[in-house]
Amino acid sequence: MSNAVSDLAELLHSMNPVLNRGMYAFVSLPVGGVPDRIEPIATFRESEGLTLIVEEQQAKDAGLPILFRAAWITLTVHSDLQAVGLTAAVATALAEAGISCNVVAAAYHDHLFVPVESASQAIAALRTLQERSGPDPGTT
Repeated sequence: MSNAVSDLAELLHSMNPVLNRGMYAFVSLPVGGVPDRIEPIATFRESEGLTLIVEEQQAKDAGLPILFRAAWITLTVHSDLQAVGLTAAVATALAEAGISCNVVAAAYHDHLFVPVESASQAIAALRTLQERSGPDPGTT
């Protein structure tokens, strides 16, 4: 496993966004157990309840109200949890493209959940950000 990257320029240049297959749903449950047959991608406990990110079909099958339908993009660079600026740069690029984004930072990668209908546009915006963050042509 490679070392975590903390330098913003290097993070942006090597973020390599990948669109994961499928559609995902944000749902909220009262604090307590997760229903059977639900395998969350992520969970977060808030005072109002337990937020889950799950495959959309699992949410539908369990009859859970879907708060947000999302496509899941993973930035494949091994980002340092203490790195400064990656979330801001990504959020700015997506905001400039008119795309909302919910970011989840995990131990190795950052994960972006964008509206399903904006997935291709989000990937394009992120690849443009990555290309613009490449090494200067004169530094080879």
